Amino acid sequence: MKIVSVEPIGISIEKSEQIRKEFIELGHDFYCYMDRKEDEETLKERMHDADVVVISNIKLSSEVLKSSRKLKMLSVAFTGLDHIDLDYCTEHNIKVVNASGYATVGVAELAIGLMIDVCRHITLLDQDTRNGKTRNNFLGRQLRGKTIGIIGTGAIGLETAILLKAMGCNIIAWSRTEREEVKKLNIKYVSLKDLMKESDIISLHVPLNKETYHLINRDLLSLCKKDAILINTARGNVVDMEALAESLREGLLAGAGIDVFETEPPLAKNHPLINAPNCILTPHIAYATREAFDIRIDIVINNIKFWLNS
Repeated sequence: MKIVSVEPIGISIEKSEQIRKEFIELGHDFYCYMDRKEDEETLKERMHDADVVVISNIKLSSEVLKSSRKLKMLSVAFTGLDHIDLDYCTEHNIKVVNASGYATVGVAELAIGLMIDVCRHITLLDQDTRNGKTRNNFLGRQLRGKTIGIIGTGAIGLETAILLKAMGCNIIAWSRTEREEVKKLNIKYVSLKDLMKESDIISLHVPLNKETYHLINRDLLSLCKKDAILINTARGNVVDMEALAESLREGLLAGAGIDVFETEPPLAKNHPLINAPNCILTPHIAYATREAFDIRIDIVINNIKFWLNS
């Protein structure tokens, strides 16, 4: 089998060579491209004779997949799969496996970091301090005692809830599937509307699919407390960005911390959130930690080895 990683997925040349040797010993070939190219023609060229392809969050359309006539498996170095044409893969018996769980802690920690940043205006006050200003009687808000609404109680949502409970927060949750391990933590499931009404901070942890596209829309945002904060480290299109920006401008929401967008950064200069008040933006980095990348490559390679042996 020919195994091709169309991008470096955070590994060094030395690590790539180590992996190549492991696969050669198993009777397979492995090659890793050490640069990231997202245009379809380059992807077609890199994938055209591969049996197995490793990829992270680069979009794979049916057009690209059609050109890979030998393709039998995709080992995705990412949690979400919404950037891949899964219908095409199903129709053509291409096995798709993700790297579930590799960034659970990293994403949960960044979600909480964004909460603290927005509550204490850390980024904004850093800029003011550098410009010679004082705090001008600014008062922030603590997390302890706040009601945090967790939308989506999968692995990342649960990890976020556990960390927040340790900080003295009251947690409520909404999810399409209610989990017993969540209930055992004395976390109460409520309706989505009640969560939006009751939460001081809302943190999103759902996958992107037909049911969750623009899940957080104008109607739901209108239910929030005026001092509520929205955090999104899930998928950009889970939130109607125009509606969120409008809510921030009109004072219907106190702030937001956003790590994910409709498309990967860089953002367009006219993106609605760029000039939205008290809105902290990060360029999709929640998953990007050294520890997570070490875990990720192990999962990706082990997924391939398991598939080869099955």
